[in-house]
Amino acid sequence: MIKHIFLDFNGTLLDDLDLCLDLLNWMLKDQNKPIVKKDKYKNIFTFPVKNYYIKAGLDFNIESFESLAHKFMNQYVIRYKECKLFDGVLDTLDYLKKKGYKTYILSASKQSILNEQCEYFGLTKYFDEIIGVSDIYASSKEKIAVRFIEENDINVDEAIFIGDTLHDEEVARTMGIKCYLVECGHQSYNVLSEAGVKIIKNINELKGEF
Repeated sequence: MIKHIFLDFNGTLLDDLDLCLDLLNWMLKDQNKPIVKKDKYKNIFTFPVKNYYIKAGLDFNIESFESLAHKFMNQYVIRYKECKLFDGVLDTLDYLKKKGYKTYILSASKQSILNEQCEYFGLTKYFDEIIGVSDIYASSKEKIAVRFIEENDINVDEAIFIGDTLHDEEVARTMGIKCYLVECGHQSYNVLSEAGVKIIKNINELKGEF
């Protein structure tokens, strides 16, 4: 019986794909590289982000990954308010809280930025814990996820992680918990199908699931 629900943030709760694509293409144009269309983006996006930048065509000989990551994040923080939560997110979160589930955000976003975004989009009150990482390089959230499970003595048979990338499934597997993936986010259905887990359209499908 599921009691604990971990949710990814970007691409699962927040629809920021268009902004991320726009910023990627802005950096590509700056290097005189071909831009990437949305279909290709959803097929090449991956973690760590450094690998996705390479697939997209960014050249670290022209500008280092660290410099590009800072450039991206500086613009993202300025522009994230252009984004919206996916339709029905707040209703679904309200439903889950009323049903008594413990809910957590688990994200590869920097903790301070994640906290700011959750406040802005009115999400904070729905979650028992908001868990981010310590830097902006979006490498992995596996270590903090496993530590959280252990420190809070969570029964892994009673927990599930909902995300939008193969990395989220990898994190769930490392945590030892079940995983669903949503196809509304940063990776295509074809990419997500490689994980061999249940794929749902969005988190609205969680209503009545458990």
